[in-house]
Amino acid sequence: MDASALFKFSSGLYVVSADDGERTAACLVNTGLQVTSSPLQVSVTVNKENFTCGAIERAGHFSLAVVDESADMLFVGRFGFRTSADYDKYDGIASAVAATGDPYPAEHACSFVACNVVQTLDVGTHVTFVGEVVDAGNLSDVPPMTYAYYHGTLKGKTPPKASSYVGGIR
Repeated sequence: MDASALFKFSSGLYVVSADDGERTAACLVNTGLQVTSSPLQVSVTVNKENFTCGAIERAGHFSLAVVDESADMLFVGRFGFRTSADYDKYDGIASAVAATGDPYPAEHACSFVACNVVQTLDVGTHVTFVGEVVDAGNLSDVPPMTYAYYHGTLKGKTPPKASSYVGGIR
């Protein structure tokens, strides 16, 4: 079996954030997806070991920002390769707060949604959160960053906690 066939699935990069009232958590994912239009719902899938997963569970809401092609590897690394358990990912960057109280990056993101969690699904190593959209906005006209762009142009790697990680394959 060639599991790299899954790399051709079209997806983007997203910053998912939650403020549980005690601290803010955020991480980079490639699993944002509109699920329905009425009611307007999106889903995001987060590794159970990520601090952000617990923050979303405790908060009951999240923001999801669409990373755009202006993002560099420093931005990707800030959200994708560090833990919110001991690092404030929003320190020193432009950000805003959605109606849910969750932050989102105001730079290197072309849009955002904020959601109240209406359903969760345990999918083994990850949890899928389905959220009803309560806030949304466009932030720039810069094209969204696809996972193909991340791999091909930025030469980014897939970290082991990513839902698309396949051992031994980039």
